[in-house]
Amino acid sequence: MSRRPGLSARWKLTLSYAGFLTAAGVLLLAVVWVFLLRYVPDNSQGLLGISPNRYLLVRTFAPAAAVAMVFLLVFGLVGGWVLAGRMLAPLTRITTAARTAGNGSLSHRVRMEGRQDEFRELADAFDTMLEQVESHVAEQQRFAANASHELRTPLAISRTLLDVALRDPTRDRDALLERLQVVNTRAIDLTEALLLLSRSDRGNFIRESVDLSLVAEEAAETLLHLAEQRGITLDVTGGATRTRGSAELLLRMVTNLVQNAIVHNLPAGGTVTVHTEARHDASVLRVENTGGPVPPDVVPTLTEAFRRGTERVRTDEHAGAGLGLAIVQSVVRAHDGTLDLVPRPGGGLRVTVRLPDTR
Repeated sequence: MSRRPGLSARWKLTLSYAGFLTAAGVLLLAVVWVFLLRYVPDNSQGLLGISPNRYLLVRTFAPAAAVAMVFLLVFGLVGGWVLAGRMLAPLTRITTAARTAGNGSLSHRVRMEGRQDEFRELADAFDTMLEQVESHVAEQQRFAANASHELRTPLAISRTLLDVALRDPTRDRDALLERLQVVNTRAIDLTEALLLLSRSDRGNFIRESVDLSLVAEEAAETLLHLAEQRGITLDVTGGATRTRGSAELLLRMVTNLVQNAIVHNLPAGGTVTVHTEARHDASVLRVENTGGPVPPDVVPTLTEAFRRGTERVRTDEHAGAGLGLAIVQSVVRAHDGTLDLVPRPGGGLRVTVRLPDTR
């Protein structure tokens, strides 16, 4: 932004300090004149018949007062310049750090020492902001790199299949088309997941009243066939639980949770329980499943994009791209809620979503 040149903050503080000091000197001289010199007789006999009189005192006092005023002005300018420089030194460090960050170096920190005051509070807040920005930028860079890799994989497979078909015209065309369809479907699903993740991160959706219990039933009905194929018992319990948000995004959130609970379960005889309840301060959705033990140190990484926990990588048609729980977390965050993942003692995972209650 282009601005007209003006006085620096240091000069403004200096002039203010000198001006106040000079004004105090003038006020002091005025007090001397009003309460002292005005009572000195202005005649040849002076006060109590003794000279000097007011005329002589004024002539003697005026030059000394002028010298004192000049001294106060110079002292105010010099002292104000020094004091302003010391006071604004922390601000200069913060400005330098801001310019360094603006040039792309987000690792720089102010780290201002000393006791707590307004400038150090500003420096600490600035350091915290830089840490969050650096973390966000690093996360976005990892996400972009992983997304590029995930999208490149199906495209590379499609190109290989087409090259093989061109070199070998006698190859089974139906098998080729089937494999191309599978690869293309995976690429489309990944692209749609990325778009959904971007949309939920922006939070630009219309909010309406949504019953989580109905959303849970719809998601369970959609995935019932998958659960039956894998021998998983799927139960939906609880009563009406209302919140405000996007019905489409909340349905995708619940669907991802239920599908994740079905896919990462026991080979047979497992269970998935979806429960909704309205509490006094939140609408709660809880999804639990059986399965293998989940190490506690793996749990925090499950909501990262393109991250899969140990022994959670699938090779079948439900392999996914590692965006399921990342989308869930993004949707929950966009709805001002919280997401908790806790390993179950007997194996499996308990996922609890808390959203604002609209009752």
